[in-house]
Amino acid sequence: MTLKYYPKELSWLDFNARVLQEAQDESNPLIERVRFLGIFSSNQDEFFRVKFANLKRQTLLFKAQEDVDRQNENNKLIKQIKKRVLQFNDEFTETYAQIRTQLEKHQIVFVNEEELSSEHQIWLEKYFSEKVLRYIQPLIVSNLIDFPQCIEDHLTYLFVEMQHEDSIQYAAIEVPTTETNRFVLLPKDSKDDVQRIILLDDVICFSLASIFNGLFEFDSISAYSFKITRDAEYYLSEDDLDDSLLIKMSKSLKQRLHAEPVRVVIDETMPNKMVKKLTKLFGFTQYDSALPGGKYRNFKDFIGFPKIGGKQLHNPKVKALDNQLFCKYTTVFEAISAQDLLLYYPYHKFHHFKEFIRQASFDPRVTSIKLNIYRIAKKSQIIGSLFDAVRNGKKVVVNVELKARFDETNNIEWAKRMTNAGIKVMFGISALKVHSKLCLINREEDGKIVKYAQIATGNFNEDTAKIYTDFAFFTKNKDIAEEVDNVFNFIEYSYKPFEFNHLLISPINQRAKLNELIDNEIAHAKAGNPAKMNIKINNLVDKQLIEKLYYCSEVGVKVNLLIRGMCTLIPGVKGLSENIKVTSILDRFLEHARVMIFHNNGHEKVYISSADWMTRNIEDRVEVGVPIYCPELQKLIKKIFDFQLNDSKKARIIDNLHDNRYVLSEKDKPIRSQADIYFYLREFEKTRAEGNE
Repeated sequence: MTLKYYPKELSWLDFNARVLQEAQDESNPLIERVRFLGIFSSNQDEFFRVKFANLKRQTLLFKAQEDVDRQNENNKLIKQIKKRVLQFNDEFTETYAQIRTQLEKHQIVFVNEEELSSEHQIWLEKYFSEKVLRYIQPLIVSNLIDFPQCIEDHLTYLFVEMQHEDSIQYAAIEVPTTETNRFVLLPKDSKDDVQRIILLDDVICFSLASIFNGLFEFDSISAYSFKITRDAEYYLSEDDLDDSLLIKMSKSLKQRLHAEPVRVVIDETMPNKMVKKLTKLFGFTQYDSALPGGKYRNFKDFIGFPKIGGKQLHNPKVKALDNQLFCKYTTVFEAISAQDLLLYYPYHKFHHFKEFIRQASFDPRVTSIKLNIYRIAKKSQIIGSLFDAVRNGKKVVVNVELKARFDETNNIEWAKRMTNAGIKVMFGISALKVHSKLCLINREEDGKIVKYAQIATGNFNEDTAKIYTDFAFFTKNKDIAEEVDNVFNFIEYSYKPFEFNHLLISPINQRAKLNELIDNEIAHAKAGNPAKMNIKINNLVDKQLIEKLYYCSEVGVKVNLLIRGMCTLIPGVKGLSENIKVTSILDRFLEHARVMIFHNNGHEKVYISSADWMTRNIEDRVEVGVPIYCPELQKLIKKIFDFQLNDSKKARIIDNLHDNRYVLSEKDKPIRSQADIYFYLREFEKTRAEGNE
C-alpha cells in the first residue's frame, strides 16, 4: 500500500535538517554557520513546545479513550522523532566542533573555565563580580518549593550539586543571558592576536564556589547545564464573561509558564545520580524526552553571535533597493495612483511602507487608517506614525492578533499603548486568528473618498523585513480596495454577510476559490491543453488540497511546488504524484512569500497570499490572497519564481527518500536564486531609474 501522507512532525524535522545543512555548508561564511546553529536550536525548541507537545497531548487523550490503535500509532511516531532528534544531536555536536576548529584558524578560540591563563582568571574574577553576580539568583532545591514551576522553558540553567560529608544539597542557577551577554570576549593576550571567547555558562562555573561560600558548607561543588521545554499551548477560559480578551490572554499566557515540561536536555557528562534527581524533580513520564547533549544548552543564543573577525567570516552587506516608481513621485499616493506597485522584501526597502503610513499620518486629505497586526517590531516606527495620525485628527483602527504564538506579550503591550493613545483597537474574531497582512487608507480626492490598499504576504515588522522574503502589493483599484475594507468590516462584524469577487478570503471563500482555480487546470489537462501550476508556500499539510494535487498529477497537470517547511504530500510516486515536483530553498533569507501561478491555458492568473495550504489557514484564520492584474507585476513575480524554481545551489529535493538532496546544477554556473534575484532587481530598478530621467 502506497503511503499518501508523510507525518507532518517528521516533515518539520526534515525542514530543520535543512537548516542544519546550512551550518554544515562550507560555502557559507563561518560566523553565519555559527548563527545557523542558533537558528536550528531555536527551531528545535519550538518543535518540542508546539508539535511534540501536541503529539504528547493526543497520545495521552487516546490512552484515556482506550483508543489502542491510535495510541500505538502515536507511540511509534514518538519513537521515530526521538531517534531523529538523537541523530540531530550527534550531527550538531560534530558540526559545532568542526566550526570551532575552523574558527581557530582565524584566531577565534573558544575556551572554558579550565583553559584560562592566570591573567584571564584575574580579569574574569573581576568581570564576574562587577557584571554578572548581581543577576545570579540560585534556586535551592527543598520541600518548600515546587521546583518544576520555578524553571522557565526559554532559559539555560546549571544544576548544582554541593556535597558535604554524607549530605548533598542541590540547586539551580539561571544563566542570565537576558541581562548580560552570553559571549564574553576575553582581553587579547599581548603574546598573540587571538580573540578568546568564553561562554557565560563557563564564567559562572568558574566562580561557582564564590556564589555559595559562607552560606552553605560543601567539600565539593559541581554544575552541569540543562534546559526544559514546556507545552506552548494555552487555553482561554470562558468562565469569567466579564474579563476582556486582553485580560484573558494575559492570564492564559501564565499557563504557558507553568505548563507541563515535554523535554529536558542535559549535559551528557552529568553524573547519573544527578540525572535521576533532575528527572525525578520534573516527574517525567514515558512520553517525555530526557535527552543527553553537549555541554552547552540554548544554542539559540548563537543567532546573536558577536560580529568579530574578518569580512570573509560574515555575509556581505546587501543594500536594500529603492522602488523607483515610489521615488519618481512626490508622495506615495501619487505613485500608487499612477499604477499598482510591488515591493519584494528584503531586496526592496521596507522604508517605502513606512513612508506610506508616515505621510498618511499628517496628509490633510487622509481621513482614516486601518491596519492588521500579527507580529510587529518591539520598537516600531509604524506604530509611532499611527500615534501621530491620532494627534492629527485621523481615525485609526488597528486589529491586534493577541494569539500570535510567542508574540502574545509584545502584542498585548502594544494594544495597551495604542488604546491609551486613542487608537481604536480590535481583537479580531474569537474563533479565528487574523493572519492577513492588510492596510487601508481613506483619502479625500475631488470630493470623494478614495481607498488605498496594501496587501502583503508578511508582517508589518521592521526587523523581520530585513531577513524574510515577502511581497507587498499597493493599489487603489476600486474593487480590490473596497474588498479590503470589507475584510476589516468582516473582522468587526463577522455576523454580516460580505461578498468577495476578487480576493481569496479565509474562511469565507478561500477553499472554494482554490478548488475552482485547480479544477480549471484539471479541465484544461483533460481537454488536451497545457496545464500547469506553480505554487510557493511555507507549508502543505491540508489533505483536501493534497488530494486535489494528486488528482492533478493523475490527469496530467504539471505541478511545481516550492515549500520551505512542512510537506506531507509525497511527490514523484508512480500512479500517484509523478507529475508533482517539490523543492525547498534555504539560504541567507527566510523564504516566506506565498505565490500561486495558474497557467490557465496561456492566460496566467497570478496571486500572492498570506495563507499557507494548511487546514488552519484555510478554515480557522482570516487570510487574504490577492490577484495581480498588472502585466508588469505579473511578469516580475513570474521571473522571481523562475529563479527559485531553477535554483541549483540552495534548493533541496523533497521526495519519498526525505534525505534533503541538493538540486544538482546542469549548467556551468549554478543558480543561487536569492543572489540572482537581487542582481536582477538591482538592474530592473536601475533601468526604471534611467527611464524616469
